[in-house]
Amino acid sequence: MTHRYIKIGVTSVVLVVAFAGLLWSTLREGTEYYKHVDEVMTSPQDWEGKRLQLHGFVVPESILRKRDSLDYKFKVQNKGQVVEASYNGIVPDTFKDDAEVVLKGRLSSDGFRVEPNGVMAKCPSKYEPAKKSVS
Repeated sequence: MTHRYIKIGVTSVVLVVAFAGLLWSTLREGTEYYKHVDEVMTSPQDWEGKRLQLHGFVVPESILRKRDSLDYKFKVQNKGQVVEASYNGIVPDTFKDDAEVVLKGRLSSDGFRVEPNGVMAKCPSKYEPAKKSVS
């Protein structure tokens, strides 16, 4: 084997190892699961500490806000499974009872901790087609 082929081989190995390391470190930090409340709450211990986007519906009359603060506590449910959530920040205008929400954060032993700007809510009536009258 000539000196030239050794250089090409070593360079190739270094590049592959560097690319694999970069890919691994990027994916390790950026992994985030999209799950529904019922999927997570059937075995919550499997999901504790992992980054999640949690989809569900706000339980009516469960939204509590501390006076003179932006601390919220509320419950989110889907298919009979419920999780308590806590959030500190400004919520969207569409965040209310029965609103469909996606929360970004982590599940802990005492509920779901929503990260800053991690509440996304929509009002289903805005997105449904207008009903046509039948004559």
